[in-house]
Amino acid sequence: MGRILLMTPERVRRTLRRLAAEILERNRGADTLEIIGIRHRGYQLATALADLINQAEGVSLRALPLDVAPYRDDRATPARPPEPPLEADLNDRDVILVDDVLFTGRTARAALDAIVHAGRPRSIQLIVLIDRGHREYPIQPTYVGRVIPTKHRERVVVEAEEGFAVYLEE
Repeated sequence: MGRILLMTPERVRRTLRRLAAEILERNRGADTLEIIGIRHRGYQLATALADLINQAEGVSLRALPLDVAPYRDDRATPARPPEPPLEADLNDRDVILVDDVLFTGRTARAALDAIVHAGRPRSIQLIVLIDRGHREYPIQPTYVGRVIPTKHRERVVVEAEEGFAVYLEE
């Protein structure tokens, strides 16, 4: 099995800085933002984005983790929890939903269900570090770090040790 480095930690840092600037520009600052990261790598990326936004705007946003397992339609999971999956008031907020890799769209669809279960946001904006195509659902990200066309059998792996690095594995 081969492994190819697609993005170095420095390139990922530059990409995250660009994405943070795009978020701030589109939303005219950070006043209405809620940053939510899909566990696990999405949450790690969301934390890094929140830190960059905090530095740029002088605010104190924090990223919230989101477990989408109860909302997936392609795995055997327990029934949907009766309480909202997040401890935040999302009503009339602009939710920045963060994931590492967008592939079929199933995880993003499950995250959308979880967010709507938690409240009624003004908008939900999906941000992904890598968009690799192959959608099964009509889901498109609002912000994309990098588009990497892949074969179905390949995997895109985001590692978070010592900064983020992105690899392609076959």
